[in-house]
Amino acid sequence: MMSKRTALIDGDIVAYQISAKGQLSIDWDGNGEKVIVTENELIIRDMVRATVESLMERTASDEAIICLSDDANWRRAVYPPYKTNRKGLPKPVLLQDCRQFLRDNFRTYERPTLEGDDVMGILATHPKLIPGEKVIVSIDKDMQQIPGWLFNPIKENPSVFITEDGADYYHLQQTLTGDYIDGYPGCPGVGPKKAQRILEDYYNLGIGAKGAWRKVVETYESKGLTKEDALVQARISRICRWTDYDYKRKEVKLWNPPMA
Repeated sequence: MMSKRTALIDGDIVAYQISAKGQLSIDWDGNGEKVIVTENELIIRDMVRATVESLMERTASDEAIICLSDDANWRRAVYPPYKTNRKGLPKPVLLQDCRQFLRDNFRTYERPTLEGDDVMGILATHPKLIPGEKVIVSIDKDMQQIPGWLFNPIKENPSVFITEDGADYYHLQQTLTGDYIDGYPGCPGVGPKKAQRILEDYYNLGIGAKGAWRKVVETYESKGLTKEDALVQARISRICRWTDYDYKRKEVKLWNPPMA
């Protein structure tokens, strides 16, 4: 008997993309004041349903779970500027309607203070919560931090299996590079290529995450920063796995370096 496959779908991105696609800003008078025109809500709902069904078909999944972010965010308690660069940016008019439609019509998961990324990561790695095979469905590069199957629908070769070493590597790469979109800086002057040069030898030599973390700290210190600065960036860049969550208290267990 074949085990079932569950698609863990990034509901934040589905809701945002469809609600944005379903509206148009028009400057009728040419004076810079734009009027937002939205599609009929029934059309938007059909688009949401069709998108979820298409993603299930493309991943050969038997079921789908839509993963959504909570309004509160645990990362802001660790690093208050996290995502504050997005404040004031307009959101699609029908965004909340799309999110509610997902809740009303599909199996969804939301948990206090967790982002949808964390929900996907926990469900994908937990050995018992979701039986059978799981595949994360997201265009977010951060999901490369989660071991297991990842399906990125906008890539030419959308399916990739990420090993635990590969997931750990990507987490430390994000720790070094930071993420401008999410509003955390990482280590000054370190982009993706430099981060790869810093980390690759440690993984290629089989030293793995312990040696790589020491190098991350050295890199931060070379910029006049501290081990504590590196740890803050590592903690907020970390996408939760099942071992990073306290299920009784419903709160995140902050990441600690492998040597700790």
